[in-house]
Amino acid sequence: MTLPRIKNTKTQDNYASYDIEPLEAGYGVTLGNSLRRVLLSSLPGAAVTSVRIEGVQHEFQDIQGVMEDVTDIVLNVKKLRLRSFSDHPVSMRLEVGGEREVTAADIMAPSTVEIVNPDLHIATLDNDNARLEMELVVEAGRGYVPADSKEDQPIGVIPVDAIYTPVQNVNYAVEHTRVGQ
Repeated sequence: MTLPRIKNTKTQDNYASYDIEPLEAGYGVTLGNSLRRVLLSSLPGAAVTSVRIEGVQHEFQDIQGVMEDVTDIVLNVKKLRLRSFSDHPVSMRLEVGGEREVTAADIMAPSTVEIVNPDLHIATLDNDNARLEMELVVEAGRGYVPADSKEDQPIGVIPVDAIYTPVQNVNYAVEHTRVGQ
């Protein structure tokens, strides 16, 4: 058997495709599934782990002047993709007012945190008197950590499911070929 070659067949900002060939019979599925599991669960990354919104005690509350309820805002914050250069929890702030759309670009992040998707919709303020102030805590980690594991939060702090992995989707395909063709 010859050594397998890894060839990058396509690269974009948030997408890459690779061919690994040739492989012994049966190794394609084994290697593909192993790579998929490692990419989805073991790569280090950063995520928002908790949110505190000014004037909000729990996630089932409404905020005056904001179209979305707190649950929708937290779900939008979960989609935030971050790159953290700190080993410790880091705080970010969001302070906006007036009638407007609030995006991730409005978040004030320290120099140790980079927001990868600044166009992400967070909320919509529907009148000139509306205000949204929130503090987001960013931590580094691996894999997925459910919000239930953070039960020791003070009142007013909403724990968020942390999806640390920078990889969102992985798939693989195995093609059967004959040697010499």
